[in-house]
Amino acid sequence: MTNKEQHPISVAFVCLGNICRSPMAEAVFQNVVRQKNLEDRFHVIDSFGTGGWHCGENPDSRSAATCKFHNVPINHKAQQIKGNHFDKFDYIICMDESNLRNLKRLQPKGSKAKLFLFGNWNTDGKFNKIVDDPYYGGNEGFEYNFKQISYFSEEFLKNELL
Repeated sequence: MTNKEQHPISVAFVCLGNICRSPMAEAVFQNVVRQKNLEDRFHVIDSFGTGGWHCGENPDSRSAATCKFHNVPINHKAQQIKGNHFDKFDYIICMDESNLRNLKRLQPKGSKAKLFLFGNWNTDGKFNKIVDDPYYGGNEGFEYNFKQISYFSEEFLKNELL
């Protein structure tokens, strides 16, 4: 699915708990969209978890610190994806295969959302296709995620909008 037409699209990023990878993806993607002056091409950019353990919580402090280090504003409260979101968003982009399996189970038949791994936009193999969960590791995992997510965001915009 490409959206080279001019109607605004909605994009949701999804990981397991919505405190590490997906809020970082939301923040980075929004920042890249702003830098490229493409805000008018988007209706909603948001993020969710497949699980609800962290609902209402701020992003993990290491995700927030990584974004802050790169001058990317991050402002999000964790939330869980629900069936109605599959008609609200054009793209639901997840971080790993487990997220994708969970989303496929949740997706109501006939809903409009297209499900993708974010690594689908790993167009030259520069990074791992999977955005691994950095939660149990050190800061270097968050930094690697930031670089992956930044690259995938650029490639998404180049391949889907421009």
